[in-house]
Amino acid sequence: MSDEPDPQGVKEKLIRTKEQWAKAGRGLTGTTADHKERRPPGQRVTEDFPVLDLGIQPNLSQAEWSFSVGGQVANQIKWDWTAFMAQPQVTLTNDIHCVTTWSRYDNEWKGVAMRTLLALAKPLPSVKFLMLKSYDGYSTNIPLADVDRDDVLIAHTWQGQPLARDHGGPVRLVVPPLYFWKSAKWLRHITFMDQDQPGYWEARGYHMRGDPWKEQRYG
Repeated sequence: MSDEPDPQGVKEKLIRTKEQWAKAGRGLTGTTADHKERRPPGQRVTEDFPVLDLGIQPNLSQAEWSFSVGGQVANQIKWDWTAFMAQPQVTLTNDIHCVTTWSRYDNEWKGVAMRTLLALAKPLPSVKFLMLKSYDGYSTNIPLADVDRDDVLIAHTWQGQPLARDHGGPVRLVVPPLYFWKSAKWLRHITFMDQDQPGYWEARGYHMRGDPWKEQRYG
């Protein structure tokens, strides 16, 4: 695996900008909505698929990719690409909502259902949270309840095509009920935990959960 050179100035500028958004409450409308409403408060619908990352896009081939599960589980998991593709595959269509206020409807994904992973790993009764880690150094925390759903998957395909590098390929998590920063790109590891811990953006002012309908953009 090789990475593009890290444009440190760009990365630091991005981090400062997003920290300022959190302090200013950018995008907040002060309203909430029922989850039956398709468009959460403060969101605008787009047909584009904007690219957001930390300034690093890992150049990771399928042959180089691997994924592991650890922490408080009965069964630790280690998958290479062949093992990942040997799991039962699902195709799901859902909407995505970015904390930067755009939403994109009707995204078709293919991959491994999160409930398939949960059945294999068997989280211990103590588990309430997950920490996701990515190949670009990114991390984000998610409550177990928000991934133990039929619409959450570990995806390798978007709109019928292999997931592009700039959108997290070869593999990313997709968690429709939360803001899209929780759907970690370039996924490499999941740790199951009994206590919550902040991930990359959560430590920089973003909400620990991130429910779009409750406008949980910032902490």
